[in-house]
Amino acid sequence: MIPAEDGTISLQASGWIAGLLARAAESCLLTTPTVNGYKRYRPHQLAPDRIQWGRDNRGAMIRGLMAAADPASRIENRVAEPAANPYYFFASQILSGLDGLERGLTAPDPVETPYDDPAQRLPESLLSAISWFEGSAFYRGALGDDFVDYLTTVRRAEWDRYHLTVSEWEQAEYFGLF
Repeated sequence: MIPAEDGTISLQASGWIAGLLARAAESCLLTTPTVNGYKRYRPHQLAPDRIQWGRDNRGAMIRGLMAAADPASRIENRVAEPAANPYYFFASQILSGLDGLERGLTAPDPVETPYDDPAQRLPESLLSAISWFEGSAFYRGALGDDFVDYLTTVRRAEWDRYHLTVSEWEQAEYFGLF
């Protein structure tokens, strides 16, 4: 993963990053499994909101901390939340990165202004992430239909419980008006 002297990243690093980007939306259910996790995908919050990568940039989804001759060079995926199951998260990263390598993908140019870039947005809610994961032929092939169906059923039940709960905001916003 260590880049060349001119800063060019290796083919392996490029393919890995490209795989993470290509599978980002459908991986969100594994990296961000809660309703609250999607509330941090907002611009200018030092959290990602789009599918892109940048060099030492905390607003980009993938942060490439890579310098020539630096043995600590690495790639960080900033999309995950602390509540993510680490086994699911790491599985999603390994499967996605390997997919990028196997398909010979190449990473796009890194971004410097991640909140102003027209890149595809990450799913904006748990329900959107469920839809992406449920419709993923990639994850159905890699993890099996039974796993995908089970996880989407569990998460959809969580979404339904959340969606049917009357929040303090709704009470404050509407109860005094009607």
